[in-house]
Amino acid sequence: MNGGLSRAGSERRRHGAALLLAPLVGALLPTPARAGAQVEEPLIDSVRSALSAAIANSAPPKPVFDRLDDRLAYLRWLGEMSNRLRRRKADHVTRIEFLETLWYESRRAGLDAALVLGLVQVESGFRKYAISIAGARGYMQVMPFWARLIGDGEPGRLFHMQTNLRFGCVILRHYIDIEKGDLYLALGRYNGSRGRAEYPNAVFGARKAWDYKPAA
Repeated sequence: MNGGLSRAGSERRRHGAALLLAPLVGALLPTPARAGAQVEEPLIDSVRSALSAAIANSAPPKPVFDRLDDRLAYLRWLGEMSNRLRRRKADHVTRIEFLETLWYESRRAGLDAALVLGLVQVESGFRKYAISIAGARGYMQVMPFWARLIGDGEPGRLFHMQTNLRFGCVILRHYIDIEKGDLYLALGRYNGSRGRAEYPNAVFGARKAWDYKPAA
């Protein structure tokens, strides 16, 4: 009888410990994402070379401004976006590093930072280690085949913040160019759902939360 009670108590303790550890284990594992996936398409040599060159430039994400007013405008944007992102990224240093890098990579690819922030929100919910069912990785949910097509062949690098944001911005720019500036179709292509409204509308909706109009 006592042995039975002892075994039952032991089972309850193990079950309780498992419940306590579950959130910790979950925090250490990559988080699934709801996003779709880019479709691998053949690239002509000139496009492949151009995309590879765009990825390979390893300049650090530190902007340089010729005018003081431009630098002040950037710092105001950074402060405002940091406030908006605080509940999703609590650590100040991590948050600022992410925003600096996203701004830099967006500008480098000729993209609106608010659009890229909206895309990251929809794709990964700002989770660095998010993985979709299709295997897309990181903040901008980049498919591993891109590492083989235009990178160094190491898909694990897609979890590196700047690498992921660079790949994502370069790929989105590529799709916008293919679609002759049509953001609706380019976003659908990015998500692997070209022609469907759900994903572009979700990104456009999320973008509104990151629009920034400096005070006059």
